[in-house]
Amino acid sequence: MSETTTDTGERADLLAMLAQHRHFLRFTTRDLTDEQARKRTTASELCLGGLVKHVAAVERTWTAFILEGPSAMPDFTTITEADLARRADEFRLLPEETLAGVLADYAEAAQRMDELVASLPDLGATQPLPKAPWFEAGAYWSVRRVLMHVIAETAQHAGHADIIRESLDGAKSMG
Repeated sequence: MSETTTDTGERADLLAMLAQHRHFLRFTTRDLTDEQARKRTTASELCLGGLVKHVAAVERTWTAFILEGPSAMPDFTTITEADLARRADEFRLLPEETLAGVLADYAEAAQRMDELVASLPDLGATQPLPKAPWFEAGAYWSVRRVLMHVIAETAQHAGHADIIRESLDGAKSMG
């Protein structure tokens, strides 16, 4: 992966780290059919197409949070069975979906986040987090913190994807 930007500093470092982990996640899907991208290869419910689809949703949600605050997030205090089913489908490549389609959606979500982050005057700008059992009550997150969260989630899922791909056909991202 080569770096073509001349930007320097914290913003460039954060975006470069996110780009690197996005690359590793996408790389695990190279040369796969849609059927392979749907396949579960471990005890987990995860599949490669579903992981890409999920991380695209993560980027879209947090991009909206940066712009709109907690109103951009679901109401986590009133989760229904239908909400849980939609959430489970976020981790699957459904029969009507294609790997090419979720990769294109991911590229669009990533580009939107990158453009937003590049245009913001202050990475320290904050929004209150929505009410949820996993967020500290009354906490605020800065754009910087959101980016670090998205980087961590992308890296974690790229690792999951590497294991799934190796279990599928022996291909590895590294090593």
